[in-house]
Amino acid sequence: MSDDDIFKVMDCALISISTGEQAQNLRELLYLLKAIHPGCIYYHFWGGLLRPRFDDPEFQNDFAIWSWRYLHDRKLAEQLSLIDPADYTDIEELRREVIEVIEMHLSESEIIPWAKTGDQFYFIRSQIVTFDTGIRVHRPEEMVELIPRLSLGSIFYHFIDARRRTTEGKNDFSLWLAGPGGEYDSLLRDLDEIDPYFTMLSDLRSKIGEIFSNHFPDTEVRA
Repeated sequence: MSDDDIFKVMDCALISISTGEQAQNLRELLYLLKAIHPGCIYYHFWGGLLRPRFDDPEFQNDFAIWSWRYLHDRKLAEQLSLIDPADYTDIEELRREVIEVIEMHLSESEIIPWAKTGDQFYFIRSQIVTFDTGIRVHRPEEMVELIPRLSLGSIFYHFIDARRRTTEGKNDFSLWLAGPGGEYDSLLRDLDEIDPYFTMLSDLRSKIGEIFSNHFPDTEVRA
């Protein structure tokens, strides 16, 4: 890897934008899902990682959480919670999977679940705002010291949002390390094996840092 191949460290924040769309029951949710802005799908699956949470919900995405808490439909919540957005190449494919799960559930149900007034599902759209940290990395071994110091916003931007931004659908670290010589192939494999969805960002940062440390064990980390 040449010194010209510089990794520019970015940070980000997830801005929540109300759409004004809301669903009182499962059929209304299905109807809105078919045409809602793709940023809503992104927000209701990935947004929970960046926005503050004061509990540890049993279900990961907002659709599953609402189904359990407000529709009291545990079966549907469990089905929706099994959907891992990291498995889908784009938002539209993910949208189709959510729609299919709900349509199948409705076809098997005699009663349409309703939420109480005030407990509707409110569709929120996400917008990513990015910041340049000014940090530049010239060599992969520098990541050993840097990763534990990165903000959670940087981890989200480079490891999660990169899958949406890049045509390859990969994280920024892997794209930076990829090259014709294959020098970092084993490191790439370890990074690509991480599923970022079912973990907190702080734990994700630790996993990424551990991988870099294992591949560059002789790198000295300053206190």
